[in-house]
Amino acid sequence: MDKNKSDDAYHKISVPPAAEPTGCPVDHVFTPFNSNYLTNPYPELKALMSEQPIFFSKELGYLVVTGMENVNHVLKNHKVFSSENVQDPVFPVCQEAMAVMSADDYNPKAVMSNCQPPDHTRIRKFTRDGFNARRMKMLEPYIRETADRLITQMLENGQSAEVVSSFAHPLPGQVIFRLIGFPANDDDQLIHWTSNRLIFTWGKPTDEAQVEIAENMLRYWRYCRAFVAKRYEDPADDLTSELLAAHRENPESLSYREVESIIYGLSFAGHEIVSNFIALALMTILPDRAHWQSLRNDPGLIPNALEEILRFDSPQTSWRRVATQDTTLAGVDIPKGTRIFISLGSANHDPALFTNPDEYNPSRENVNRHISFGHGIHFCLGARLARLEAQIALESLAKQIPALSLVKNQTPSFAPNITFRGPTDLYVEWS
Repeated sequence: MDKNKSDDAYHKISVPPAAEPTGCPVDHVFTPFNSNYLTNPYPELKALMSEQPIFFSKELGYLVVTGMENVNHVLKNHKVFSSENVQDPVFPVCQEAMAVMSADDYNPKAVMSNCQPPDHTRIRKFTRDGFNARRMKMLEPYIRETADRLITQMLENGQSAEVVSSFAHPLPGQVIFRLIGFPANDDDQLIHWTSNRLIFTWGKPTDEAQVEIAENMLRYWRYCRAFVAKRYEDPADDLTSELLAAHRENPESLSYREVESIIYGLSFAGHEIVSNFIALALMTILPDRAHWQSLRNDPGLIPNALEEILRFDSPQTSWRRVATQDTTLAGVDIPKGTRIFISLGSANHDPALFTNPDEYNPSRENVNRHISFGHGIHFCLGARLARLEAQIALESLAKQIPALSLVKNQTPSFAPNITFRGPTDLYVEWS
């Protein structure tokens, strides 16, 4: 059987047709690829949440679920609503890209977000240990050093910068690579290989783009396999070596291929999403000088401000599930095989939970009720690291560039994908 059709493949690029629920509203227009939605999804989500909180999107081929209560119900019930489809491309992959991913040695397996119990429970224990307090404490000086170095480079190049490419993107990329253990000399190549993978899985790329991204994914997988093999023979103080030590101790609990696959998946999960988080924070805070001034004067306010960013304009606005059995949600009959688009963005703006949800309010008392890192057994493993990186990013910028501001009259563009949100470019300046 083709490995890309196997149940344990990291990316299943050939999937059976989805079931379509009946007895609920059908929307022939809604799509997360609409330009207005990409620019600002929240007005449309607000209308949908009040008018038809659960509906079938004909354009997308998914049952759309909005509102905190409904979204939480799906996320909590992993036996009924499986995450096995979250890494699968939303739309069919072209034959040329499928051929690239059918290479004999391309066989990463589902190990985290798209892995189901009992394997998920077993594997998560080892990956969770890699994000413990000791490892975060070890990483913190490197994060600060990297942030300061990138800011210094920005300052040396003048009085303005495109902050995504010069700061928000390289910072988390270099941090996750150091956590894994990749050598710094390989950073530029690795960042190139791992960029745009979000578009491949959650976007609608052209056939040409699919092939290019698939080739880079294959190159990156081969790099990960070679690196794991190197660490197997020559361990160091990094996450890869820790996972391999666990494998040596009990190969039945963590296989060698699972170690390879964890390393392959981590750089994607820990890179572009954090880049978006940092960029969205700047895009939200900088226009109001009072907000930026308050963070400059009291860096202790930054953690709560970042929680409100996660609620107000999250770098992840949706996630996916598939029904494993016939079920019912809020009176809607959902047949087995229905693909489900769960709107985290609508949940984070649910007026039943958040007062004036469309306002950015860093003093909000219940800000930590947001759901941007998920809920249930698949809660984001890297949440602690993402928060730490974003906090250090804002602390460093506020300290070194206190006069930082957005360039006026710019209209940031957003990458066209259904799940992850962040500006592709954002221009800043300082006096």
